[in-house]
Amino acid sequence: MKWNKFTIKTTTEAEDYLSAMLDEVGVEGIQIEDHVPLSREDQAAMFIDFLPDLPADDGTSLISFYVEEGMDDKEILEKVKAGIEEWRHYVDIGEGTIIESETEDLDWQNNWKQFFSSFTIDDILIKPTWEKKKREDENKILIEIDPGVSFGTGKHETTQLCIRQLRKHMREGAKVLDLGCGSGILSIVALKLGAGEIVGTDIDRDCIVSTKENLKVNHLQDAKVDFYIGNLIDDTALQKEIGNEYDLVVANILADVIIPMAPVIPDRLKKDGIFITSGIIDFKEEEVKKAIINAGFEILETNYQGEWVNITARKK
Repeated sequence: MKWNKFTIKTTTEAEDYLSAMLDEVGVEGIQIEDHVPLSREDQAAMFIDFLPDLPADDGTSLISFYVEEGMDDKEILEKVKAGIEEWRHYVDIGEGTIIESETEDLDWQNNWKQFFSSFTIDDILIKPTWEKKKREDENKILIEIDPGVSFGTGKHETTQLCIRQLRKHMREGAKVLDLGCGSGILSIVALKLGAGEIVGTDIDRDCIVSTKENLKVNHLQDAKVDFYIGNLIDDTALQKEIGNEYDLVVANILADVIIPMAPVIPDRLKKDGIFITSGIIDFKEEEVKKAIINAGFEILETNYQGEWVNITARKK
């Protein structure tokens, strides 16, 4: 499938205004390229623990949108050009010129699937929904996953570290809190390993949608589960809503979120409850350990995979 790509040369100041304008004229997806550093919230949502070196922010921005070949792109372009000129009266648009190019096979929702295939973590088989189960995998614990728009195929080192710790510390009927549930893979693993109740949170609404869809795929839609949108660190209403007396809390997020979150975790756990965490880049290991210890935990073990670290601790 061929697509026509149109790129607006503009400014970072105008990004939000032109993005809203494109949505109004019927453009369904856009791509923004600029040199503005990511915020802490964006880093958390995108699972980035440290930032790449970027050129200095010069205030310029490229906003690209795509129109399927054969559609009347002239009508859309006329509306876009009119929208650009209208916004010139209110915000610095910059050049406001449009560059046209052509690209092929733009299937954002499905092209990534070629990079995700079945794999095992010990006796757990993680399989994409579109693959068939092999005969040699019949006796493995099966997890089927379709990450959709959220992070979480299980292949990332941090997820595998957490899964191995869940395997080790799970008890039949355990009550589990999954912080930053993503695609729901850790919640699903916990249920397959015998958890009796799951409560999950994420700051991204799409993650909750993906989690619920993946629960259905794994025939767990009737399990005792609840999921909430929000940030446990400072949302006291959310803290009250999810309650306490958990046997196990798992947080596969990132170091800069785990550190401020650590003080609110003990109140969620039973005495001797287990806190499993990962998403920690190796050079932040000691900083995270200090936060966990200061929160009243005893560190049980530390595990490594590549440059990533898992810390498992027990509430004193």
